[in-house]
Amino acid sequence: MKLLILNGPNLNLLGSREPEVYGNTSYNGLVSLIAAHAEKRQITADVEQYNCEGKLIDAIHAADGRYGGLIINPGALSHYSYALHDAIKAVSVDAVEVHLSNISAREEFRSKSVTAPACAGQISGLGFYGYLAAMDFFKQRDV
Repeated sequence: MKLLILNGPNLNLLGSREPEVYGNTSYNGLVSLIAAHAEKRQITADVEQYNCEGKLIDAIHAADGRYGGLIINPGALSHYSYALHDAIKAVSVDAVEVHLSNISAREEFRSKSVTAPACAGQISGLGFYGYLAAMDFFKQRDV
């Protein structure tokens, strides 16, 4: 099982950006947690982060035929990027959208995701565990 994990804008600032919302663990800490979980589950997980919408779209396009699943945290782009929605729909790779915080409990503009309807599911508000749960979803589905 091979998964692509894509992280959008500002996630590279984890640990220093709004720790009261996102916690104190750095982005590298998240990547290490994902790698350890992947190894235990015998999953290959490629983790990428881009602050540019176009680079995320290019990565989604390139995932087609190469990955068994896509886990994406589009960050704020999830609230207005129909281009990301369309890219996810355009490829034959199922996706799960992940958000560290509970987007429904935050500012009004964060409560709706335009990218989630293009995905098989959405995990929101579980912190870093959301990534692990998404990985487990793909692993159990692959069995």
